[in-house]
Amino acid sequence: MTTLARKLRVVDYFTLGWGTMVGVGWLVVMDDWLLRGGALGAILGFAIGGSLLLPIGYVYGQLVMAMPDAGGEIAYTARVFPRLISFATGWMMVLSYFIVCPWEAVAVGRIAGYIFPSLDSIELYRIGGRPVYLPHLLIGLGLTALLTTLNYRGVRLSATFQNWTAFGTLALFVFFVSFGITKSSSRNFPPLFTHGGFVSILLVMQIVPYFMTGYESVAKAAEEASPDFRAGGFFKAIWMAIIVGILFYTIVIAAVGFVAPWKELTGQKFMTAVAFEHAVGSRWIVSIILAAALLSLFKVFNGNLLAASRLLFAMGRRRLIDVRVATVHPRNRTPSVAVACVGVATGACMFLGDAILVPITEVGSVAAATGWLAACAAYYKMGPAPGSRFVAAVGVLVGLLMIFMKVLPGIPGHFSGYEWLALGVWALIGLGLGWRERAVGGP
Repeated sequence: MTTLARKLRVVDYFTLGWGTMVGVGWLVVMDDWLLRGGALGAILGFAIGGSLLLPIGYVYGQLVMAMPDAGGEIAYTARVFPRLISFATGWMMVLSYFIVCPWEAVAVGRIAGYIFPSLDSIELYRIGGRPVYLPHLLIGLGLTALLTTLNYRGVRLSATFQNWTAFGTLALFVFFVSFGITKSSSRNFPPLFTHGGFVSILLVMQIVPYFMTGYESVAKAAEEASPDFRAGGFFKAIWMAIIVGILFYTIVIAAVGFVAPWKELTGQKFMTAVAFEHAVGSRWIVSIILAAALLSLFKVFNGNLLAASRLLFAMGRRRLIDVRVATVHPRNRTPSVAVACVGVATGACMFLGDAILVPITEVGSVAAATGWLAACAAYYKMGPAPGSRFVAAVGVLVGLLMIFMKVLPGIPGHFSGYEWLALGVWALIGLGLGWRERAVGGP
């Protein structure tokens, strides 16, 4: 079945999984995290929420070793569930990856505007009270075109780009956190919670699925492993991505909480950078943080574009949507049509501007949790050994809880009308594409 180029190694899968997970939320929406939970609440929210993903990571590791299919959740659910469930699961996971791409395309304009304030000019229109600037659009569209071209040309190019940007981000992160923490004070850390202990942690845990989505992207590139690759490498890459992701998020939140009186800075743009500048008393550390953020943005954009395109490719191959999406470039051996579709759709969504950032976080969390739930349920139904089956059951429970936290109206932080509208529109698009394929003769 493998028609894609086989060139990826263990290190490539780690940088894909971790790099697809960690973007620039730690810079762009740190104020939202801290206002949700307080310093300790945000740390515990990410630590607990991230740890709950370890059973799900175990299930994915087992599944991808047994079924190295670009469809990931589509292939797993197709083994034991009806075609409709396979389609719905795949479509939700496409959303969880794709939705990150315009998020990052918009964020790069915001970061560029922070570095060069003159770019915050030529306002075209406003959405949700937030301006959309022409320079921001051009920068985001340019990055989208670059990464689309990179993924169109070959998976080895994409993987090399991912490796450099992922390890570059980690190196800069270690540097600025290590230096900034020497200027920290425990007096800056309170308030520990903003809504009471339990509610504060809960409000942060609700968004963890969105910011921890990505480790399972390893499965989407499973068909592109090099010929000498050992299947156990998939499992190692997934678990390492989750563990390093938990450490990254909890450390950066703790650092921001300690280096400056964060409560006073929540109204600032990019409060992570402002907090470190406040502690160090110099602008140079802001430059280091912004460089790390840009590298992180590039890798998470690239990783999600790769994962979303592979899922679309797999859906086309299974005739769940238009079969032309499964076209493989004859020379580059990439899913060229799927890559182009994701790139074009990302560019179109960019025109919604900054107003999409926080709502996207909410919708992406539910989309990811739905895919994780389906994968664990499929593994449970496959009848593995009792121990593995128990872990799968835990994964199902975690997935359900993560969904309920957002959709049940009695729980703080539940979906608003805008999030339900976004999910409804996505479902209608999927139904339309699926119906069209069946109408033209799909099975």
